[in-house]
Amino acid sequence: MNNLRWIDTHAHLYDEAFHTDRQEMIDRAVSAGVQTMLLPNVDSTTADALHQLVSENPSSLKPMMGLHPCSVTSKINEELAAIEAYVLANKSNYVAIGEIGLDYYWDKTFIAEQKEAFIRQAEWANQLQIPIAIHSRESINDLILILSQSIRVEKAGVFHCFTGSLDHAYKILDLGFYLGIGGVLTFKNASIAKVIRSIGIDHLVLETDAPYLAPTPYRGKRNESSYIPIIGQYLSELCKIPIEEVARKTTENALKLFNLSDTSYA
Repeated sequence: MNNLRWIDTHAHLYDEAFHTDRQEMIDRAVSAGVQTMLLPNVDSTTADALHQLVSENPSSLKPMMGLHPCSVTSKINEELAAIEAYVLANKSNYVAIGEIGLDYYWDKTFIAEQKEAFIRQAEWANQLQIPIAIHSRESINDLILILSQSIRVEKAGVFHCFTGSLDHAYKILDLGFYLGIGGVLTFKNASIAKVIRSIGIDHLVLETDAPYLAPTPYRGKRNESSYIPIIGQYLSELCKIPIEEVARKTTENALKLFNLSDTSYA
């Protein structure tokens, strides 16, 4: 599978989980055929580490910028101002605004603020004409409603770590978005497998969410971008299509969605 070419569309490679072997981990991914890795931001405390890592690996790492919903608090204006400063200073470099969205799993204290942050950042994406990478934990219905009624995202984007229902999937695809599929697909009895089997791979992009959500057989351990081919192999078997087709189509989808032009994928 090393002759195949893949893209990891969502990986927090600047995370402290990689502090002992960060460059080796990136090199492993490239050797495994994952020649491009897209890095979403979390908040103002992670932005510098993200930019530093990208500057050290400009050919393989591409940055996003955004405020993660779990980092939204009563100080929303201050935090968004800090993130916007990065956007304005580096607007030509970002492949997406992300990771943004809604998270109702950990804390529902700031739901109103999360919605405000999401809409304001989606407006940035429209201004820059780039897509958005959406975090949607226990909040898919509200996000679909916002995208249907409150703001139209001109370059669409991806529902990162999609684990919704078939109905959710069709509504998201109708909005022009892609589904980000990662290690959860490989978990035993994962309900998302039935959804993906029904819709196929035409609107999928692959991701790891490293260092989180490692695929089987590494479940529970640190995830990394070199595991993308494992997810691709599982998707190949699930949909009964050659892995070469999975690599080609998901890579094409990522290139199109994020406006990437790496000639190594030609």
